[in-house]
Parts: sequence; structure tokens; C-alpha cells
Amino acid sequence: MEPRYPAHWEADVVLDDGGTAHLRPIRPQDADILRAFYSRLSDQSIYFRFFGPHPRLSDREVTWFTTVDYVDRVALIATLATEMVAVVRFDRMEDQDSAEVAFLVEDAHQGRGVASVLMEHLRAAARERGIEHFVADVLPNNARMMAFFRQAGYTAQSRFEDGVVRMTLDLATTVTSHEVTMAREHRAEARSIERLLSPTSVVVVGAGRETGGVGQTVLRNLLAADFNGPVYPVHREVRAVAGVRAYKSVSAIDGDVDLAVVAVPADAVLDVVEECAEKGVKGLIVVSSGFGETGPDGRARQDELVRIARSYGLRVVGPNCLGIANTDPRVRLNATLAARLPGRGRVGFFSQSGALGTALLQRVAQRGMGISTFVSAGNRADVSGNDLLQYWEEDEATDVVLLYLESLGNPRKFARLARRTARKKPVVVVKSGGTTRGVPVGHAAPVLRLPDTALSALFDQAGVIRVDDLIQLFDVAQLLAYQPLPAGPRVGVVSNSDALALLAVDACVAAGLQPCPPANLGARAGAGEYREALAAMEGQVDAIVAIYMPPIPGNAAEVAAELVSVAVERGKPVLATFEGRMGMPPELRVPAEGGDPGKGSIPSYPAAEEAVRALAHVVRYAAWRDRPQGTPAHLEGVDTEGARALVEEVIAAGGPAEIDATGLLAKYGLEVWPAEPVHSCEEAVAAAERLGWPVVVRSADPEVVHRAGTVRLGLSDPGGVRRAYEDLTARLGPQVTLSVQRMAPQPAVQTLVRVVDDPHFGAVVSFGLGEITARLLGDEVFRMAPLTAEDAAGLVRSVRAAPLLFGAYGYPPVAVEALEDLLVRVGRLADELPGVARLDLDPVLVGEGGVSVLGARAVIRDAVGPRPDRGPRRLR
Repeated sequence: MEPRYPAHWEADVVLDDGGTAHLRPIRPQDADILRAFYSRLSDQSIYFRFFGPHPRLSDREVTWFTTVDYVDRVALIATLATEMVAVVRFDRMEDQDSAEVAFLVEDAHQGRGVASVLMEHLRAAARERGIEHFVADVLPNNARMMAFFRQAGYTAQSRFEDGVVRMTLDLATTVTSHEVTMAREHRAEARSIERLLSPTSVVVVGAGRETGGVGQTVLRNLLAADFNGPVYPVHREVRAVAGVRAYKSVSAIDGDVDLAVVAVPADAVLDVVEECAEKGVKGLIVVSSGFGETGPDGRARQDELVRIARSYGLRVVGPNCLGIANTDPRVRLNATLAARLPGRGRVGFFSQSGALGTALLQRVAQRGMGISTFVSAGNRADVSGNDLLQYWEEDEATDVVLLYLESLGNPRKFARLARRTARKKPVVVVKSGGTTRGVPVGHAAPVLRLPDTALSALFDQAGVIRVDDLIQLFDVAQLLAYQPLPAGPRVGVVSNSDALALLAVDACVAAGLQPCPPANLGARAGAGEYREALAAMEGQVDAIVAIYMPPIPGNAAEVAAELVSVAVERGKPVLATFEGRMGMPPELRVPAEGGDPGKGSIPSYPAAEEAVRALAHVVRYAAWRDRPQGTPAHLEGVDTEGARALVEEVIAAGGPAEIDATGLLAKYGLEVWPAEPVHSCEEAVAAAERLGWPVVVRSADPEVVHRAGTVRLGLSDPGGVRRAYEDLTARLGPQVTLSVQRMAPQPAVQTLVRVVDDPHFGAVVSFGLGEITARLLGDEVFRMAPLTAEDAAGLVRSVRAAPLLFGAYGYPPVAVEALEDLLVRVGRLADELPGVARLDLDPVLVGEGGVSVLGARAVIRDAVGPRPDRGPRRLR
């Protein structure tokens, strides 16, 4: 019987130079492309692979190499279009947990990172087949291959034997191997975006003569921006468009082409993509509509567009998008449908919406702000916000990242990248579609199952500044782009209006800031009065809100100059409500090159409350960045392999299944207090005698137990247990099963800890208080697993009822450290066991002496494929 082809091993990947390739298992039908691949290899590559001359492959060898069983013999190939450019294979050795591995990369594609990404995928396949070590025999003079194995990040050993160097790699994931993989992913994806945003030549396919046509609009915008390179219109019937010579096809263009803007009808796009690929184009912007947003047929066309483009090594922005822009004077790229671009600035801007993109750019320009680069992804079939985060993280021209998101393609990866980027530069997000009904049709990203409150909590964990609307997005952005971060929450308010100062102070208190007594200068205050008031605040505040709203025209220029001087000299953020103006008024600017606002320019807001709201977002972000990043804690008493064995045992018995999680939690050092089900008064009394007095009698149904009056506490004698049993059976019905449990120490605060394995976010831990009121109010917070000690501390302190854990309202302070340790352990369990689809610890009592887990249940299911953002690098 023919071996089953493992289709889940197929993947599109980004290479080190920003191009793409397709990886897949080899098949017997690949005989011809294997021969063609081998014919293009140099003598040296063949010598290093076969340890001697081997000019051609025999038919027997071709059959041997292309016919594998995908278990003991596995081979993966990398293809571009229809050509094989690399192959990697392993053959299981006699000891069964080791396999011999060999690579072969076409000379023209060496140095592009093909071998490293093939290694990641072959390792994943090997681990899936139970292989723990790779063994490679390398010629002593093949220094490049030996360096490759050593730099892969896995534990490597080598010894010289029979004229070759035998290298043995331990395939277990290490901190180093993970860091190597993430670093390669970062470089590759950042480079793929750099190629799009910094082209040396652009072709517009579909640039017609019709005024207002999509292609002609993009062409005119490219020319108006004075793009620093040749622009080629392509039209099959006309000789020139907008005064520029037109070509009948992309292949007819004389010079090289880096970037193609495709504005032809949807049914003609695929042919254009293949033509661009044959020309050597490196990236595509598809502004054409008629794809996923139109229904199933359009979605199929969209998927085929991405498949073809990636197979030829191209990244795609769109389809159905506005385009991309780069204000760098060395590029001057406006490949968008927006005629007006903001000036040069330090803000990178990503928008999923094409239709909204023009309005967003207009708003940026109206405020006098500048941008570094802009990308509108439309249906986001390929290039996404995650790719832009990879690019902007290291982009020296970008200090602030703005994202307008309607969906998240790989939410866990987004959180990882955003958390890393936010340590260096702020990431501000408007996430529309707070309900699942808000996700637009056509997007390649899936709908999230977590509530919107959970998404906000996960953004907080990553240091992302989430705002409610586009106005707030730009309010926060203009502060971050031009002013330094505040060192704390102390705010000084200087105003020539008592009423406006009071509003500002009230807004500070409501936002959790610490306003100092305001300096009310009077309606006629000028530059001198502002100078004295600001000097008096020196050393007492972390940020300044300056309000200048004269009842009659005053000397605004002098006051503005004083405010700018303070902002530049003191290194503290200054915001203004300056004559009710919005944005970056010329009087409040520190000019940069070209006359655009530079660092130290002061943002102005129409109302003081809006300024304070923006400042509050930035203060919270600055506090997050000052906190230690945290690392996974070392935990004693954890038996991961034993826990995996328990999960696999349930799965083997025919899961999914709901189980008592007592044994599972014990593997992570967590004890669940035993509860014995009982079916009579006598059984209840006997159980109490075994467990020890006092005891609790309750329903064994975890849902019923939360109803009022379904628990009897503090029972210290047989009579009390009998009365409790009879009372509850009369209340709940004779068919109910009751349980007896030892009474936990009192006083204690009842809490609830849960794990949900979201298909897109992965394992998410939630925490809340278990009281009925807290449950009704949805007072529950979320963090992605695993949890650092800092994550656990933040989880505990983020619920609105957290003061009850710290001695508020007459409650005694409880053992918060023990609770945080429990959360870290649960987070590790959730991260390490993908078979745990759900886990409920309910209730968890937290007292002065520690925590008591009184109930725990888990749902176990067979995990299919790697978790989100796990496993080898691959494109969505």
C-alpha cells in the first residue's frame, strides 16, 4: 500500500533575503524535477554531498530518493515555481530514536536561508515520528556545513571517524534553538517588507487613460510623489499614460522591476502575477477588488493568487487594498490611491481597511503629523500586521507603530511580536469588530472565540496601547511621536482658565493620574506668567498639561515659544490645549528637516480632557515598559512527562473526555482537596469521619454548587451532616449526588482559575473571584500561557475586586504569593499540555495561610497539529 502523504508538512516560508519558497514532502512524481535539480549542481556541492564525484543520478537512485515511507525515511524539498531548489532527508538508524540527515541546496540559492528553514521543518517531522537525534557525516573541509549544524541552536557533538566528522544533534528544543529560530524569522520577514517599501523601480499594470481609473490614479500619485526611480505603466493598447511611455506587457519592459502594482480585473490578476514572476518582480500590490470580499468564488481566487505568488517567491499586499507608501527622501514612494500623503515623520501606520485608509491618511495630514511608512493590506491574504511589526521593530525611521486592525491572523504571534516591539517603541492599536459580527467578509484571518475583554487583557500583557477609536489613535500617536515618555503619573496643569483647569484635574483623577494643584494664571496671562508657573513645578511633576484659551486675542506666539522651550529643556512631556486647535500647530513645532514637526514639538488638543486621556494611555505604557520583563519561573515538583502520559492515556481511551483533574494537577505540585460522593446519610457521616472534621456537604454537580443555598459549611458532628444531607436532597431532589469534603481554613476569599485552549491564541489562563456578584459582573482577567511571576502578579491585581485579597473592607490579607505560584503552575501546565482543552479550578480558596483547591475538572482532547506560533516557521 502506498504510504500516506503527510499534507500537514507542507508550508510556505520566507527566506533570509525576503523571498518565499514552498516546502513539501517529496513524492515519486518528483523524479524529473529531481534530475533537473541535480543537473544544476556544481561539482563541489555534489562532492560534499556524496564524498566524491557523482556526475549523474541513476534511475535506481532517483527512485530511491523520491520514494519514501514518511516514517523511517523522510525527505522534504523546497520549490520555486515548478523547480526544486533544495532537498533535505533523514533515514532512521538502527537505534530507532536517531536518524541520519543530509542536505543539498542548489548553488544559486545557497546563502538564502533555505537549509535553515528546511532543517526546522525536518526536525518537526522527525520529532513527530519519535526521532530525538540527527546524525550527519561531514567532510572535514566542508566548514560551511559544520558551521550550519553548530549554529542551528541545538546541542551538537562531533567526533572524527573514518575520514569524516560525525556530528550528532539533540533535537530537543532549547532556549538557544528557539532564539535562533525567532531571530531568523525576524530577519526574513522584516527583509520581505523592506523589499516592498524600498523598491528601485515600479510597474503599474492596468494603468489606463480613464480619468479616475484605479491604475491611472496610482500612476499619477507615484509621479506626483517624485518616486526616486523609473515608473512603468503597462497597458496593452495605448502608447503612453499620463505622459509616460506605456508597455504592452511587463516582460516588454527593458529594465529590472522591483515592485508591481496590479490594477486589472480580478479574473486577469493571476496571469499578471505569473508574468511579473517571470520578469523577476520581487513584490506585488494588488489593489484590484473581486476577491474574498465577494464570496466563495472570490475567496478561491484569492487563495490561488497567494499560492501562485508565494510559489514564485513573491509577497503580496492586498488584494482589495489602498496600497503602500514610504516618505523616505531616498525613496518617495506613494503607490496608493490617496493623492495626499502626510509629510515625513516617525510613525509607521498599518491599516487593514482600504476604503478607510484614505480618510486615515487625511486625518494624519490635517493634524500636521508625519509618517515614515504606510501599508494598507485590504483583505490581508498574505502581508499582515505581524510582518509590519517585524519590519518596524528595527526600522530606524520609525519611533511609533499605529495599527488599525479588523481581525488578527495569528493572534499569539501578534502578541509575541508586539510585546518585543513595545519594549523598544510604542504600539498603538484600534481593534474594531469588538463582536465577532464585526469581522469583514473576505479577510484571510479567522474569527476569534475569546471575548473582547480577553483580547484587551492580552494586549495589556503585551504592552500594546489599545484605544477605542481613531480619534484616540491619533491623539495618543501625536504625543508619543514628539514628546518623551513620562517618568510617572504626576501631572502639572497650567491654565489661563479656572474652569478648564478644573476639568483637566477631574479628568486626571478619573484616569488614575495624580494631578498637582493647578496653576490658574488668569485670563490675561502671557509668556512671563507661564514661565514662572512652569518653573515652580520643576521637580514636582512628570508631565505638564498647558491650557491657553484667551478670551480675547493675546500673544500666542510668545506663550507657544515658552512652552516649547520648557518641553525641549526639561525632557518631560508637555501637552497643550492651545486655542482649541488640534494636531501640531506651527507655533508649537520644533522644525525638523523639510519643515515637518520634529522631536520636542508639542501636540495640541481641542479639549483638556482629550489631552489627559491621551496622557493616561502613555503613562500606563511607560509604567509597563519600566516593569521587569520577567522570565518563566523555576518550579519544584513538576513532572511534565508524567502529566503527558495521563493526557495520552485519556486520549487513547477514546477522548475527548471530561475528567477529574486531581491527578493531572498533582503532576504540577498542586493538591486538590478530596471530595467523596455519597448517596445516603450514613455514607456522608462515614466520609466525614475519614476526611476529618469539620466538613462541607454540597452538590457534586459543579454547576449546581454555585446556586444559593446548595452548600452546607462547618459541619462538626454526625447530626449536622445528617441534617445537611436530608435538607439538600429535599431541596435538589433525590436523584442528586452530594459530596463531602473537609472544611477549608476560614476566613478565605473564593476565587476561580480557568484555562481555555483557544484555537488561535493557544492556551489562555483566566482569573477572577468566585463570589456570585463577581461572576455576574464578569470580573475576570486573562493572560496567555505560560505565565511569568510578573504575569501572575498582574493577573491577580487586575480584577476589579482585587482589594479584597489585600485586606480591604474588613477582609484579612490573604496569601497572594501562594495564589501567584498556583497561577504560574497552571500556566505551565496549560502551555506544556496541548491536549488540555479546558481546565477549571473552582473554587480556589485563598486564606491567610495559603491556597486550597476544592474542585478541579479538565476536558482532554487529541491536539491536531502544532499550537499557534509553535513549530517551524511558516506563513499563514
